[in-house]
Amino acid sequence: MTDMPETSVSASPVATNVARGTRITEWLTLYSLSVLAALVLSAMLVETTGGSWRPVLSALIDGSVRAPGRWGETLGAATPLLLVALGTVISAKAGLVNIGQEGQLLIGSAMATYLGFLVGGSGAFSVIVVLLAGALGGALWAGIAGVLKYWRGVPEVLSTLLLVTIAGQAVAFGLRYDWLLLAPQANRGNRNQVSDQVAEGNRVPRVTVFGNEFPIAVFIAVALAVFVAWALARTVWGFRLRMLGRNPRAAQRAGVSQTRYGSMALLLSGAFAGFAGAAMLAGGGFAFGNYRLVPGFSANIGWTGLLVALVAREKALVAIPVAFVFAGLRTGSGFVGSTGVEGRITDVIQGLLVLALLIPPAVIFIRDRRRARSATTART
Repeated sequence: MTDMPETSVSASPVATNVARGTRITEWLTLYSLSVLAALVLSAMLVETTGGSWRPVLSALIDGSVRAPGRWGETLGAATPLLLVALGTVISAKAGLVNIGQEGQLLIGSAMATYLGFLVGGSGAFSVIVVLLAGALGGALWAGIAGVLKYWRGVPEVLSTLLLVTIAGQAVAFGLRYDWLLLAPQANRGNRNQVSDQVAEGNRVPRVTVFGNEFPIAVFIAVALAVFVAWALARTVWGFRLRMLGRNPRAAQRAGVSQTRYGSMALLLSGAFAGFAGAAMLAGGGFAFGNYRLVPGFSANIGWTGLLVALVAREKALVAIPVAFVFAGLRTGSGFVGSTGVEGRITDVIQGLLVLALLIPPAVIFIRDRRRARSATTART
């Protein structure tokens, strides 16, 4: 009689581990099948457009990692994607839907350009000013949505989206006047709407590893990802933020201010997007204006960073490899054109991969919900 409780207690951890292992196997199987299906559909799409999937795949790998110097370019492109994704993770943990990262990135890059040239100088201090100015600009732009939400009840999903359009027009306006963002006539060459080029002393330093050059902002972004993951999981602030996102009413009863923590989450989300814009400006690299603010400077980095956070399921550390994969699709697209297939086919592949990575959570959710209903029905 005395041995029975000990047996049941000792069996409990074993059963828990078995259940956990089974669930991990299910997740891996679903993700593998979904990604495989997306790749098969991508290959079929390439074949139907008159190309062959093998050369396209080879060109994509060459352009992203295999050709000399390419994985350095991919790391450079992954940096702003990861930064935007980290901000999105923070706002999502608070239960907020910020989809205005494109505008926040633009305003951040514009603020970095303006204050960077206004302060002047060169060296580490000026680089820090540029980066912090970008974060400030993005935070202020997201703060507008926070004010509209918590003082006027405007949904942030609507205000952040509309602010993207306003941000684009504001930057275009700034690039019309040399007292704002436009470079003097002598520094523009044959281009009409560009800012001055960031001086060499004000650029983010770049390092070369095995022939691959990339800005040190890569290390900053990875370090921030680790810090965000730790802060959300191990601090009181992160616990309160997650509580607010899961159950706002219970959070308020526990003393968590929705206005305070929600506004803070939006400000941080915008700050990360603005910081990404400043890193693009001062770090140079892949398709980022060659150290100048130009029309279309954001290059859809804000939208893609949002997808990175979505695919990573709002996990900061998972966003690191996901950002690299999405950056690889961007950097590899230029090589795809050499196969005779339109380079924009990579956008379709990206969309299929996003869809594939979103299917497993939906399948698991529906299955668990049905099991819960069946168990409730059986008890009643």
